[in-house]
Parts: sequence; structure tokens; C-alpha cells
Amino acid sequence: MGRFLNTTVARKFAMGISGLFLVLFLLMHVTVNFMSTISADIYNSLSGFMGYNFLVQLLLQPILIIGVVFHFVMGMVLEFNNKQARPVPYVKYDKSSNTTWMSRNMIYTGLVILLFLGLHMYDFFFPEVGHKFNTGYEIAQAQDFYAVLVEKFQDPIRVGIYVISFIFLMLHLLHGFYGSFQSVGWGDRNSRAMKGFTKWFSILVPLLFIYIALFHYFGSL
Repeated sequence: MGRFLNTTVARKFAMGISGLFLVLFLLMHVTVNFMSTISADIYNSLSGFMGYNFLVQLLLQPILIIGVVFHFVMGMVLEFNNKQARPVPYVKYDKSSNTTWMSRNMIYTGLVILLFLGLHMYDFFFPEVGHKFNTGYEIAQAQDFYAVLVEKFQDPIRVGIYVISFIFLMLHLLHGFYGSFQSVGWGDRNSRAMKGFTKWFSILVPLLFIYIALFHYFGSL
């Protein structure tokens, strides 16, 4: 693995694969959370399955955590290598150059997302682990996931942080999602359709997350 990641092309390929994997997780996550705006029972059932299923907890969850860490570390490595190879900062480049704000600031939007993930785990993941530790690993003893979600989104400051974080997620995806396809060699064929799909996905998924947070906040007033 170490030798494979010695070249920039290999690192970008690995970055792209990990990015596409995380996009799949986002799609699953927003689908489950959107159910909370439709039915508390459906949301609790889906969350209970995700939280107590052996395969999800002992296989997919560790892979997800490793994927997040790997994606961020690889992004830092690529950013460092790019700066080493580019003595002139982007801000001094011609404004008409073929770059966007999103592409020039991926590392910063990624850092905001990473910090948000820390808050998100503090809000939901660690309390769930503590609940399992105290009550046992039986789905019959599962907490009321819907009640926890609604409680968290009663705080306007927390909701504001979530909304801002999802905007940064949108900015990150607007460049990173299509870039992931390019990195693994899937971005040139049918590029117009691919660009359209990744653009709308990158906008709609964060907007759905924002809607979910605002739905529960205003629903608690």
C-alpha cells in the first residue's frame, strides 16, 4: 500500500475512491435522517437497525471512520505536495485562470467538515455508545433516536452551526464529487451528464440536511 501511494496519480486515485465511498454514506445518511421529518417510528426503526445491526456496527462503521481519516490525511498530503510544486500562491494567479474558489479552498472546507463531524459525533455517536454501555447491546433497550434528534435541534446556536457546516459541505462537494470521478478515470466519458448529476447532488443533499435541522428546530417552537 505504501509503495502504491508513492505517486501523485495513485494518491489522487485513492482520494477519489474514498471520496465516492463517503458520498454513498452521505446519501444513506440523508435518506435515514429525512425520514425523521415524515415519521418518528420509521426513523427510529431505521436508526435502530443502523445502530444495532452486527454487520453495520462491526464492519461498515469502522470502514467509514477509516475512510474519513484516510480521505482527510490524503487531502492534506496532496495539498502539501501541490504547495511544494507551486511556489507562487493561487492568490497571485491570473483571475481568469481555470480554477474556482471551491477548488482552491478544498482543504479549508474539508477542515470545517472535519470539525463538524467532531460535533456531530459528540451530539449523537458518543451518547449512543454510552447508552449501549449502560443498558446493554440489545435493540429492545435502544434509546428513542427521534427524541434525541429533536432535543439537539432545539438549540438555535447548534442549528446555526449545522446549517453553516452543511453550506461548507455543499462547497466541498461542488468541486470534490465530480473531481472524485475524474481521479478514478470516470469523469471524461459523458462528462456533461456527470457534471450535471454531481452538481445537483452536491446542492440538494446539503439542502436536505439544512431542511431537516430547520424542520425540527421550528417544529419545537
